[in-house]
Amino acid sequence: MSAALLIEQVLNGLQLGVMLFVMAAGLTLIFGVMGLINLAHGSLYMVGAFACAAVAAATGSFWLGLAASLAAAAITGAIVEIVVIRRLYSRDHLDQVLATFALILIFSEGTRWLFGSFPLYLDVPPILSGAVPLPGGGAYSLYRLAIIGAGILVAAGLFLLIGRTRLGIRIRAGEADREMIAALGVDIGRLYTMVFALGAALAGFAGALVGTIQSVQVGMGEPVLILAFVVIVIGGIGSIKGAFIGALLVGITDTLGRFLLPIAFGTVMNASDATAVGSALASMLIYILMAVVLVVRPGGLYGTAT
Repeated sequence: MSAALLIEQVLNGLQLGVMLFVMAAGLTLIFGVMGLINLAHGSLYMVGAFACAAVAAATGSFWLGLAASLAAAAITGAIVEIVVIRRLYSRDHLDQVLATFALILIFSEGTRWLFGSFPLYLDVPPILSGAVPLPGGGAYSLYRLAIIGAGILVAAGLFLLIGRTRLGIRIRAGEADREMIAALGVDIGRLYTMVFALGAALAGFAGALVGTIQSVQVGMGEPVLILAFVVIVIGGIGSIKGAFIGALLVGITDTLGRFLLPIAFGTVMNASDATAVGSALASMLIYILMAVVLVVRPGGLYGTAT
């Protein structure tokens, strides 16, 4: 195993981690401020990916597609919050789960009706094509490095938004005591719509960026949503810092596990069996990590135990 190959896998883990953070950050904002379990968050990820693919195909510009993904996901999120989600805040979590699961089905069938069942494909923009040399030989995709950079910029922007702006103050106050800020004159309905639209835009942005790495297809958001929930549980519900640390832990653990475990088992069994066993165990690692974190800190790394 060369150093360049190990560095490449670490970078792959970072790339997965920052994309999970962009996805999970919106989800943890929504849950932290509104107390809402939103299973349809993965559908907003899918909306962003399809909007980017459709606009990029029509205009020939990936950047216009990326802007379209943000706009489409944010507008869709705002409409969903006003029409459906607003009626669920006072309901128990089971009603929220059932309603947002129904939204998954509606989004999936609606997307299939609009775009068909066949996947769409996004091309890497020419300015980000190519590779960057790695220490010790080898090269790494420039586009994947750009994804890592974009995720870090999103993280920095969210930390500034939550910690340094008036909107951030209202978001944190709404998380702590929504009745009090409503009594102080803050339009809680508008605040909720803005937070939901922001979370949706982040999900759509993540979907657009990942759409060039994998195909854009119906149902692509649900596997990512599961990982995003794992990130939130590890980091602590409502914590942006926790979502960032948790996402990096999940991304690196999953990627290095899938890379190193087959190599480790390859010393005691044949290559095909080692790959099968190693991949099976690697898929369990993030859940083992989550269990260990919850045993040590039941509220997550930066959350509060309830």
